[in-house]
Formats: sequence, structure tokens, C-alpha cells
Amino acid sequence: MRAMRAAGAAAAVLLAAVSLAGCGHDGSPGGPAPAGATAPAPTAPAATAPGSTPTAPPAPRPTATAPGTARPSADPSTESLLRVTRSGGFAGRTRTLLVNGDGSWTLLGEQDEDLRKGRLAPGELEELRTALREADFAHLPRTATADPPVYDGFTYSFVHGGSEVAADQTALPPALSRVLAALPGFDSA
Repeated sequence: MRAMRAAGAAAAVLLAAVSLAGCGHDGSPGGPAPAGATAPAPTAPAATAPGSTPTAPPAPRPTATAPGTARPSADPSTESLLRVTRSGGFAGRTRTLLVNGDGSWTLLGEQDEDLRKGRLAPGELEELRTALREADFAHLPRTATADPPVYDGFTYSFVHGGSEVAADQTALPPALSRVLAALPGFDSA
């Protein structure tokens, strides 16, 4: 009996040591401990009733995806491909166009009310994807403004692949003009 308890205790200590191997010096996830740091002492296993076997500690929970990395979406209709917000103009209205990975899109108004919905044809979706690839968002300037400013002009904000780029309509880089040309438009009718 004593041998079983000793074996159970040894297994619990070994399991705790293995689970702490990928933890920081304070027991939190984050890799090995800094030089000279010591790992916290494993807790003693709970006493078990005679004749029963000790239970292993619960398995660690999966961690969240690191910031800045995207999880693959199981449903392309929920995968956000592009968000473009157009603001300004003579009337000073703001419209946001959301395009999903499957080509479905929604045009939102001032208070995020749905103004229009639709779906890009397969050829149109491929044209948009090509324009987005060629635009190379990660290397575009974050802002492009007109000098002098056009007071009744439009300002566009593009969000794609973790990058956000804003530009006045008269300072729009050609690559972003091609992206705009591949979109269904910002009019509510």
C-alpha cells in the first residue's frame, strides 16, 4: 500500500514538473526561467483514500492566439477580407463597406445600419483579391493627405490584413484606386 502511495506521489511530482517546463519562473506561460531563477515547488498531491488511485492534475487549457496572428476561419463568409470607410463629401456622410472572404458585402450607414447587402461574383472577388495583393498594404504609407486639402472631398480608410491606411480622395495611391474600383460602391441605392 505504501509503495502505491509513493508511486502515486512520484507520478504527481513528475507530472507537475513536466507541466512547469514550458512556464516562466513565476509559473505563468512564457518559456524557460531566467538564469538563476528557481521554479516554484510543486504542490503535494492530495491525500487519497486507502485502496484508491491518485488522480492526475487537470490538463492545461489551450492558450489564446498571440496578438497580431489570425486564426484560420472555418467559414469564409465570416472571414473579414476588407473594411473601407468613406467619410466627408459635400453632405459629410460616413459609409462603411465590409467585404467578407466569400465575396458577401454589407454597406453600413452612420449608425451602423445596413443600407445594402450583396455578393461579388467570383470574377469580381478575384479582381478585388488581386488588387489587394498588388496594393501591398504593409508597405503603403499610413496616411496620404492632399495639399492643399479638399474640404468637400472624401477621405477613405482601408483595413486589410492587419494594416490600416487612410487617404484623401485626391491623394489616393493608384494601388488603392484599383481596390476602390473593384468594390460595389458607397451609394445606398
